[in-house]
Amino acid sequence: MAAGFLEHLGQGAIEVRSAGSIPGDRVNPAAVEAMKEVGIDISHATPKVLTTEAVQASDVVITMGCGDACPIFPGKRYLDWALDDPAGQGVDAVRAIRDEIEKRIRTLITEITGEQD
Repeated sequence: MAAGFLEHLGQGAIEVRSAGSIPGDRVNPAAVEAMKEVGIDISHATPKVLTTEAVQASDVVITMGCGDACPIFPGKRYLDWALDDPAGQGVDAVRAIRDEIEKRIRTLITEITGEQD
């Protein structure tokens, strides 16, 4: 969901990579549905494994509870967002997570670009 918001709201100004330390075999259907409700289609996304190379190539790394499984490199900006895990939850529960992610992404975009939306 975070990558979906960042791609949508960043309007191409920010390169987005999304990966997980232990990715599932598909994107959570409740997350797909919740994002569709706000006009963002993430159904095409495929879970990917987080690689050292991806972290090294990034300026900002957002983690969501991966702990020691996430590689750490000096000079990178890390944000650890403690959010409820949408896995196994229905769309009603995922909406609140989606809305919190959207707020955080909007703040991040403002910090990165210096522009208010």
